[in-house]
Amino acid sequence: MKNIVFIAFLAISNFISAQDKLNQFDEKGLRHGLWKGYHDESKRPRYEGTFEHGKETGTFKYFDDTKSGTVIATRDFSKGDGSCYTIFFDQKNNKVSEGLVKNKLFEGQWKYYHKESKDIMTLENYKNGKLNGPRKVFYKENKLAEEVNYVDGKKNGVGKTFAENGKQIDQHTYVNDMFEGKATYFNVNGKKMYEGDYKNNSKIGIWKFYENDKVVKQVKAEKFSKELIKFEEKLAKKADKNKAVEPTVEEKKVEEKK
Repeated sequence: MKNIVFIAFLAISNFISAQDKLNQFDEKGLRHGLWKGYHDESKRPRYEGTFEHGKETGTFKYFDDTKSGTVIATRDFSKGDGSCYTIFFDQKNNKVSEGLVKNKLFEGQWKYYHKESKDIMTLENYKNGKLNGPRKVFYKENKLAEEVNYVDGKKNGVGKTFAENGKQIDQHTYVNDMFEGKATYFNVNGKKMYEGDYKNNSKIGIWKFYENDKVVKQVKAEKFSKELIKFEEKLAKKADKNKAVEPTVEEKKVEEKK
């Protein structure tokens, strides 16, 4: 009986001793040693990590506010320069996004993933918290969907969009987040449909419509929207007509037997 009491006393003492070592400050009032934070209402663990005289060291873990206490983010401070490599997770431990944070701002390349997948959805590049350089968006299986260049957080340069079959859908030029200069649009087969110019994000001048790589109509920018509707209706009717005259599978089989 005495042994049981002694063991229980020892366990309690060790627990209290461990608790005493949590959330400590050094002589200068700076956080030092292992720290744990808690969610306000539930008092469940919110984060844990180690400080070295006020500076984060090693890897910090962040937990969701549930009984399971799932890790939803980690921050790795091992570089020792105040920056941290950050990874966000979903409830099933799949990566959501990851990249470097420096001075509380995104820095360098950041990766974003498709839901519950290792396939990258978006690649972004940052400098001092602002997008700088190419930004790319992908369909699954690493198929490019969109790419555009950024300077100080604004689109500048050529931007392109692609269909899932790899064909280009459009191409624009940006200046400070606005369309500027030539823009070209393509159909699902990669054939040019129409093109024209922008100035300060508005269509200007003459816009050209194409069929089979030939100009079939030219309209002023202010009439473009109405003419586009007519043009697309015309193409839709042609497509329906082609479907109507196309032989069925059975007709093809009969023809092959002749």
